[in-house]
Amino acid sequence: MIRLRARIAARDIDVDLTLDEGVTTAIAGPNGSGKSTVLAVLAGLLVPDEGELVIGDDVLMDAGVFTAPHRRGIVLMSQRVLLFPHMSVRENVAFGPRSQGRSRADARAAADHWLEEVGMTAFATRRATALSGGQAQRVALARALAAEPRILLLDEPFAALDAASVPPMRALLARELADRTAVIVSHDTADLEALAVRTVRLRAGRVTADTPISPPTQEDV
Repeated sequence: MIRLRARIAARDIDVDLTLDEGVTTAIAGPNGSGKSTVLAVLAGLLVPDEGELVIGDDVLMDAGVFTAPHRRGIVLMSQRVLLFPHMSVRENVAFGPRSQGRSRADARAAADHWLEEVGMTAFATRRATALSGGQAQRVALARALAAEPRILLLDEPFAALDAASVPPMRALLARELADRTAVIVSHDTADLEALAVRTVRLRAGRVTADTPISPPTQEDV
């Protein structure tokens, strides 16, 4: 069980929610409702004025406690794809496994596996700066999965992809997220219906509904 409580006065955010481990939860709501802010708090990239984050028996954030982002086991694939520009595509994807202490050969094998899964094997030796937006998003997805995070956070994971590329990437995630803990934000109801088993709805920085196995309405996205 994951418990998140966060209040951020400057953004008028005051959320209190519980997430299930081992499933994908969708966070839905109109623009400005606080969806991306919740993901940033979970990832440790945004520190609330008051808050609590407990995963199982582990307290990652509370009064006097704050676990750094790189120690949380949480990976955020944000709307803005931030690949390391000085690294090759393969090195970008291998970064997570290497940071976890895996050998260079093991990390390279993991990178090659995930690049094949997202259809980017032919680009393995290119610099990240040589990629198109859609290609970079595929690599970012491979990098996120290669890290094997405790929790995977996905913020509009297919936004930069062309229409033909979305279905295979959605199918990949549907397969890989089975029995994993993940949180997804997307304006495309098809993404949420295919990937999530529970929907938390936000409006004006507050939780307005928490519905198991129910996709958001068009009004909410």
